[in-house]
Amino acid sequence: MKNNCKSNKISENIINIIELLKNTYPDAKCSLDFTTPFELGIAVMLSAQCTDERVNKTTPSIFAKYKTPQDFIDIDINTLEELIHPCGFYKTKAKNIKGYAKKVLEDFNGSLPEDINKLITLPGIGRKSANVIMLEAFNNPVRNCY
Repeated sequence: MKNNCKSNKISENIINIIELLKNTYPDAKCSLDFTTPFELGIAVMLSAQCTDERVNKTTPSIFAKYKTPQDFIDIDINTLEELIHPCGFYKTKAKNIKGYAKKVLEDFNGSLPEDINKLITLPGIGRKSANVIMLEAFNNPVRNCY
């Protein structure tokens, strides 16, 4: 596989820093609560401009009732907006969550793809969110080269 990084030395330094952080903080984990990769995608979307603590107070009742992409497709947009209102930017986030669920169901058979380039095609999921999902849901950190 071709290495797209401009400098192998920089890549080596980044890897060394990551290893140092892993050794220093071996118990570090994502502070968002989730049970499936699909839920993590929603939690990550809700965390934009919001604290993880607020997201974790908001999502349990949502995830208890709405579990699948189809559930989120079927939920009335106004109901979804009301449920996620505490996380801010609820109109945009609700629209993205519904689009996310629809695309996951239609394009990926209801499961989040384990490919960063496919993840970033989902509404509400940018590169940063996709990196979180790759690491936390799939235990597959992505090496970014800029």
